[in-house]
Formats: sequence, C-alpha cells, structure tokens
Amino acid sequence: MLDVAAIRKDFPMFENNPDLIYFDNGASTLKPQPVIDAVVDFYARHTSNVHRGDYPIARLNDELYDGTRDIFARFLNCSPQEVAFTHNVSASMNEIIYGAAKAFMKPGDVILTTQNEHASNIMPWFKVQRDFGIKVEYIPTDVQGVVSAEDFEKAMHEGVKAVCVAQQTNVLAAVQPIKEMARIAHEHGALMIVDGAQSVPHMKTDVKDLDIDFLGFSGHKMCGPGGTGVLWGRYELLEKIDPMIYGGDMNARFYADGKMLLQEPPMKFEYGTPNIEGVIGLGAAAEYLMKIGMDNIHAYEKELGDYFRGRMKEIDTITLYNPDSTAGVVTFNVKDVFAQDTANFLATKGIAVRSGNHCAKILDGIIGTNSTVRASLYFYNTFEEVDRFVEAVKEVTLENAVSIFF
Repeated sequence: MLDVAAIRKDFPMFENNPDLIYFDNGASTLKPQPVIDAVVDFYARHTSNVHRGDYPIARLNDELYDGTRDIFARFLNCSPQEVAFTHNVSASMNEIIYGAAKAFMKPGDVILTTQNEHASNIMPWFKVQRDFGIKVEYIPTDVQGVVSAEDFEKAMHEGVKAVCVAQQTNVLAAVQPIKEMARIAHEHGALMIVDGAQSVPHMKTDVKDLDIDFLGFSGHKMCGPGGTGVLWGRYELLEKIDPMIYGGDMNARFYADGKMLLQEPPMKFEYGTPNIEGVIGLGAAAEYLMKIGMDNIHAYEKELGDYFRGRMKEIDTITLYNPDSTAGVVTFNVKDVFAQDTANFLATKGIAVRSGNHCAKILDGIIGTNSTVRASLYFYNTFEEVDRFVEAVKEVTLENAVSIFF
C-alpha cells in the first residue's frame, strides 16, 4: 500500500488548494516538487541551449537533456538511442504514423484501429488515408471498448500492414491486450503501434516484453511538464522512417543543391531548440515515478478505482459506462442532466472533472452518446476524496445543475 499522505506532501497544489478534489488526471496530472525544482533550477542556475555550446553550463544541459534518454531507457526497458523527445503525444503519433505510412505502406493497404481512439491516434490516420490512399478499418470491441484477442484475430487479413491502438483508452479506460495483439499482428506481417498516453503513467511499460514496434506518450500526464512527449521505436524502424518536420539540430549537413544528411535516430526527430527545461523536468518525473514503483502505482489505482466504481453503483440516477474497468477512471452521466452541467455543479463543490467527448468523437458508435463525465484518478488521490465525490454526485439533479447559472 502506498503512503498516499506522504506522497501528497510532495505536491504543492494540495497545500495551495486544500479543498480541491482533482479528478482530471486523464487530462493532465499535478507536478511533484522534484519536477518543479528541476525546471526552476534550469531557469535560475544553468539556462542555455543544448547541443550548441562548449561552455560549462551548456555542457551541463547537454548531460541533463541527453541523460533523460538514459532515464527512459530504464523506464521503458529499451536503448537510449530509441528515445526521441517531442512536444506531446499528438506530435509523437503524427511522426510515427506519417513515417510508418510513407515508409512501409502503399495505396490500398489497411490500418486497423478502434472507435475508442483519441484524436491524436485517429486523425493522423485519416490524413494519410486521404494523402496516401491507405484504408482505415475498425476492430470490433465490447460495449466498454475492450478488444478481445479472438475478435482482433478475425479482423486481421492480408491487407493489414499496421495496427494502431491505445493501450488504455482515454474515456472508458479500456485496457487492451497489447502483448497478444502484437503477437498476432506480427504473425500477419503488420506493425504494432501503441498510443501510451493513458497507460504509460499508470502501469509498468516494458516495450521488449510487449514486443511492440512504436510507442508515443505525453509528459504532462505522468507528473512531467507540459509541452513534452516521447516517441519510442525499434531502432531499425526509426532508421527507415522520415521525420515530418525539418530544421536545425536534426540535420548533420545540407548543401546548396538540396541534398540533406540527417542525424541518426533519435536526433533526426528533434528539430530546432527543444523544450530543454521540460525534458529535464520529464526526467525528474520518470525518476519520481520509478522511486514509488510503477507496479505499486498500478495496484493502488486499481484498488481505488474498484472502490470508486462500487460506490458509484450505489447511485441509481447514473449511467456508468465502464463498470468493469480495471483502471482508475469512472465515466458516467446523471439521468436527464447534460454532462457539462454535471461537471459545472461538481465544480461548485471543489471537484475537478472533465466533461464532453474527450477528443474521442467517434466513440458514440460504441456507447451511444457523445458526451460524458470522466473522473480520472492518480496515485495521490484518496478513498476519502472518492467518498466526497460520491456524495456530491448524489446531489446532482437537473434542477440543481441548472440553478447554478441563475
């Protein structure tokens, strides 16, 4: 069991907002003091660019920035040369999808995904479908968005060249059988691409054990600074794909006749001046999470999420869309109350949640609605906060929700 009381002392947001119940971790997480200190230290003590200077603080920043690859090599069980830094999961997935489509696919080839996916993992495929003639097909799921290995294997066919899904979806928190899917995909000669935005912060991620080909995720969802992300790929595949954007630092040389020589991976995906302080802070975040233990985080969130769903099932006025999820996410609506009105009412009680379609705009094909309330937990949330949340939801009625606007 985690010492959550001690952990919460690492997060200044709780001291500065003592009445806040922050259940919007699926959108962005709070930042612990070591991450804040790493970012502030960069600005206060050793600000410089990276990969350009020969003076002491520049060399220090080179070590800290590139050293974050070593941290993520431990975090993901991979080579540091397979870790490229981006601005967020959207940037990571766009680089991966564009590069994979251009290098490994031809018109008429198929990519398999689901109707669960976040815009970051589906819109880039719509773009390459339009630009390259690649076809998007959908894997069937159950009503909670979960893919079964049996249904996935039935969906595979000789035209499928890539499979691209979220390991844990952002609305229903459907946890997909990625390792089994990767095995099946590879047996059919297809790439296995994973959106890890909602999984990497919450569970141990071993890319070798999963046997996947590409992975993208964001830093701000794992206690890191905003504007940071990671693109991981097998090195031999990173060598074969082209970056989407060109500029300084990612080229080794270019010539007046238009010839260009790019850096080797991962540098060829990092154009221009990066978010240096963000990447250094992201390294501090990964170290912080590893110190707590990803298995410990996952176990605690499962216990807290199970308790949360059990309490929510006591309320007969709600529809719970993911009653069997194993993650710390509860997605629901209150009968006759628009999702945003529910969220606004909860805000008057000091509770932060998200409402709407959560950037998953074709999920209505699975759950029959395009607007829900999502309460998403992290390892610093407590059972007492869940109890307060449940009591607040019991007060949500159409009359109460509307009355806050008048």
